[in-house]
Amino acid sequence: MSRFADRQGPIRLGMVGGGQGALIGGVHRIAARLDGAFDLVAGALSSTADKAKASGLEIGLSEDRIYHDFTEMAERESRRADGIEAVAIVTPNHLHLPVARAFLERGIHVICDKPLTGTMADATALKAAADAADAVFILTHNYTGYPLVREAKARVDSGALGEIRLVQVEYAQDWLAEDPSPDNKQAAWRTDPALSGIGGAIGDIGTHAWNIARFVSGLQPEALSADLQSFVSGRRLDDNAHVLLRFAGGARGMLWCSQVAAGAENGLRLRVYGTKAGLDWQQENPNVLKVTPLGGPTTLITRASKSTGEAAQRLSRIPPGHPEGFFEAFANIYGEAALAIRAHRTGDALPPHVTFPTLADGMEGVAFIAACVASSTANGQWTAL
Repeated sequence: MSRFADRQGPIRLGMVGGGQGALIGGVHRIAARLDGAFDLVAGALSSTADKAKASGLEIGLSEDRIYHDFTEMAERESRRADGIEAVAIVTPNHLHLPVARAFLERGIHVICDKPLTGTMADATALKAAADAADAVFILTHNYTGYPLVREAKARVDSGALGEIRLVQVEYAQDWLAEDPSPDNKQAAWRTDPALSGIGGAIGDIGTHAWNIARFVSGLQPEALSADLQSFVSGRRLDDNAHVLLRFAGGARGMLWCSQVAAGAENGLRLRVYGTKAGLDWQQENPNVLKVTPLGGPTTLITRASKSTGEAAQRLSRIPPGHPEGFFEAFANIYGEAALAIRAHRTGDALPPHVTFPTLADGMEGVAFIAACVASSTANGQWTAL
């Protein structure tokens, strides 16, 4: 039996976006069903009626619960006795606010892809809607779901690294190193300010790097100095960013994100250095965490091994030596979401060990994007966070 299963059965889930040809919709669907905690029963997978129907039938939705208008979906599902309890939003960024608001107003829990929104104004409006709603809001910064990211955080929190001095985080890709084909819809909306918002690479992958650095280090940011570039001719949003970071207490950091780094695939890497030790984790080899004490040898901590603590072990599904990866980490966020939604059902307090990215994380992420854009526009001027 899944560790998330209970006698109440799966949480009835809907989805907006993620139709045929959309990568992230499929990822969310796999993550949602991996532990049996959710049952996808409705969707507005496309705003085009024919594509919405074809996409819904392809994944086994009943025809009467396939929509092409998210507002109609929210209204009809909220009136059904067996209507959805939660909705996954996997649309381009400009739709996050109107879609989330339509479901939050009807008391339906929201699981939203990152970033929270494309602009700070939309983020503020979404926060107001969420604050007024009797519903849980989860943001899918999925990389915090890796067991060894939880292990890294636990070691920092325990003081094993000493006082944190330095944080180095990067996320390098190359898939936008050239002007993409007009048929590449994933590239098209991410490079269009009307759909993506004010941030390009800094919003798409830079927020992931920012979130994981904040999650593990626990440091409070004070200011940043950013240098954003658009290397591809004619591109209207950044495709590369270098950001210097200042944290409360004197710690310093650097963040680099790029979608034009030739040869890079999904190079998310986090290094944290304290007065006693440092650690190093890379998403392309997620089952190993390197920990090196000052003056000592490097120890390789492997996922689910006896050298990991409770924070990591509770999110590991299989014995050590069997690799777990991207889908499992994403599913861990859905698993935590399920626990939060079930606690909301019963009115019980959420166990303190349950951790997932929240609306506050989303607001901080959009503020980070805005500060990077403002700083870069001012030639790298230090900008408060």
